[in-house]
Amino acid sequence: MNPVNATNTTAAVSAWDRSLFLNITPKGIAEAVAIMAAAYIFARFLKYYILKLSRETNYVWIFNEDTAGTLYNMTIFVALVYAVKALGLSFEVGGVEISTLLTALLVFYFSYLLAKKSRDYMVMRTPPDKLPETQIKAKLFYYTVVTIAFFIALDIAGLSGRLSTVIAAAGITGIVLGFSAQTVIANFISGVFMYFDKPLKIGDAVRIGDFEGIVTDIRILSTRIRRWDGTLVRIPNEKLFNSEIVNLQKYPARRAEITVGIAYKEDAQRAIDAIMKVLDEEPIVLAEPDPRVYVSELADSSVNITIWAWVPSTLWVGQNLLRSKYHLLQRIKEALDREGIEIPFPQRVNWFAEPLRIKIEGERES
Repeated sequence: MNPVNATNTTAAVSAWDRSLFLNITPKGIAEAVAIMAAAYIFARFLKYYILKLSRETNYVWIFNEDTAGTLYNMTIFVALVYAVKALGLSFEVGGVEISTLLTALLVFYFSYLLAKKSRDYMVMRTPPDKLPETQIKAKLFYYTVVTIAFFIALDIAGLSGRLSTVIAAAGITGIVLGFSAQTVIANFISGVFMYFDKPLKIGDAVRIGDFEGIVTDIRILSTRIRRWDGTLVRIPNEKLFNSEIVNLQKYPARRAEITVGIAYKEDAQRAIDAIMKVLDEEPIVLAEPDPRVYVSELADSSVNITIWAWVPSTLWVGQNLLRSKYHLLQRIKEALDREGIEIPFPQRVNWFAEPLRIKIEGERES
């Protein structure tokens, strides 16, 4: 090689790697510019492609303008972090480069935004009749994306191995966390199973153990019920999944059952006819299936007559009982009164082993 050319090449290399200020070299500037230019081109293409896809797909809840903007910004910010690193401006926090930590935080933050906006889009674009089911899907999607993004961010930051070591060495703390996580995981899995089983949905009137009311929210870890008295009950999904759930409005009609007692001296058939007349005239009682009235029990103080009547499910819950069940009971009572049929009080007959001796005031003992 010509000594002159070798000298020029060495001088060029030295100039390319020569520090200008803060350890920034011309080579670092060129790499940073190249990173930003490539990221800008890729981000623009990605945004254009997602916007185009949003006009051609049914999955607009994930492919939309907000998603395109979020991914565009994330690409630019991540490229900016690596461009700063290419310039030689590197700092460490706890043995981890600040650029790596920023990348992890940005990935998690933008994944969170993406999951949140997708969840909101999914709910907004759903018809009202399918909204309860979609809300559960949206929540599952949101928590799944956020959880995956969290572990990806830990891996990017290089903290996943350290985190495992800390938890393994924690001893008692690890055991406590394990028991706590066990309850959380059980509630989460129960919530997932309930989504596929679909025993209830938001807006249903239900009875669960001692609680009865309207389902107002179904979350991943718990379900909320607004009782008829206006109080709110939060039931963990694990307990809910293992409980007997009575859905009071699953079907449009349900059979109502009422028992009325009449005196033994009364004509049972005449009472049955009077009650049937009330049922035939009452608009809330469905004609099909037809109502049934029959003697169900010869009780201690009365002859019990049971009434089966099919009614709209929505009229036999909560406040609607005022204009359905209690109104029907009042009509039956009035009908029996018109017929002169007695509804007896409880009666008891007491037997004594020996005759009673009664002393009447003002008279001698008898």
